Amino acid sequence: MLAATAISQSATDPLSGLVLRDVPVPEPKPGWSRVRVVAAALNMHDLWTLRGVGHPPERLPVVLGCDAAGYDDDGNEVIVHPVIGDPDAGRGDETLDPDRALLSERHDGSFAEYLVVPTRNLVPKPAWLSFDEAASLPVAWTTAYRMLFTQARITAGDRVLVQGAGGGVASAAIKLAVAAGAVVYTTSRSADKRAEALTWGARAAVPTGERLPERVDVVIETVGEATWSHSLKSLRPGGTVVVAGATSGTNPPADLGRIFYLQQRVLGSTGCTRAELVAMLRLLEATGVRPVIDRTLPLTDIHKGFQLMIDGSLTGKLVIHPPAHRPETGPSSEERA
Repeated sequence: MLAATAISQSATDPLSGLVLRDVPVPEPKPGWSRVRVVAAALNMHDLWTLRGVGHPPERLPVVLGCDAAGYDDDGNEVIVHPVIGDPDAGRGDETLDPDRALLSERHDGSFAEYLVVPTRNLVPKPAWLSFDEAASLPVAWTTAYRMLFTQARITAGDRVLVQGAGGGVASAAIKLAVAAGAVVYTTSRSADKRAEALTWGARAAVPTGERLPERVDVVIETVGEATWSHSLKSLRPGGTVVVAGATSGTNPPADLGRIFYLQQRVLGSTGCTRAELVAMLRLLEATGVRPVIDRTLPLTDIHKGFQLMIDGSLTGKLVIHPPAHRPETGPSSEERA
C-alpha cells in the first residue's frame, strides 16, 4: 500500500524527510482493528515531526497522519480517535495517561491506504458527516472542544478571544464558541482570514496585537510567543487563558505580575478523550456546525499540502485522499519522492 513516511528530520528543510513509498498492509493484533482510510487531514503535529520537534529520531521511520475516517474490516464507517492511551492510567482521562501517544508518534498514522488502532479508538461515523468532514475533526476540532468546554467551561454570553484565525484549531474554536452562544473575537495578520472569520460568526476580527473592543473572559491560545502578551492584556481580571500550542515559540515573557495581580488563570490542554469526541459530534448534529475545509489533495500530492501549511496559505483543514482500494502485489522498495 502507498504511505507517506517520515524517514528523517530537518528543522530547515522538513519536506526532505518525507517520502511516498509502498509498505506492507498492517495486520491488527488482538484488541486492535484495521481501517481502510477514505480521508485523512494534515495537522501541524505532522510538520513538527518532520522538523524533529517532540519526536525522537529513533522512532523513525513512521507513517505520518493523526486524523482519519474510513471503513473498518466489517464495513462500518468510522472516525479514528487519535489519542492512544489508557483511561484508567489517567483517572478516567486517556490524555492524562503518562504513556499516552498521538497516532503517528509511536504507531503508524493515517497517510496511508490502511492503518491499525486499538478497537476502542473507533467511533461510529454519523451519516450526516461526510468522510472529509469526519477526517477534519479528531485532532483540531476536539482540541478546540476540550479547550472551550472542558477546560474553560464557557457558557452562552461569555466573551472569547481566539488567537490566529485560520488555523485548524482556531477555526474550530471560533465556530464551536459561536455555536455555544459566546461572543467571539479573533485576530490574524491576514485580512482575508479576518474576513473569513466574520462569516463564521465572529463579532470582530482584528489585526494581530490590536486592541479589542472589550476585555474577554477566555482566550484560546495556540500561537504562543507572538500573541502571548496580547492574550494577557485582552483578558479581564479573573479570566482564563487556555493554551494548547505554541506555533510561534514556547518561551513567551511570563508577565507574572499581571497574572497574579489580576488573578488570571493559565490552563494547559492537550488532545481530547474519546468521550469528548462523541460529545462534540452531538453538538455538531444539534447545531449544524461543520468543519472548515480549505481543500482536498490526493496522497500523491502530500508534499504540496505540507508546503501550503508551511507557507500559511490554509484556512481550515487540508484533507488528504489515499488511493482507492487496489489489489496488493507486495511491498516495493521504490520511493516515489
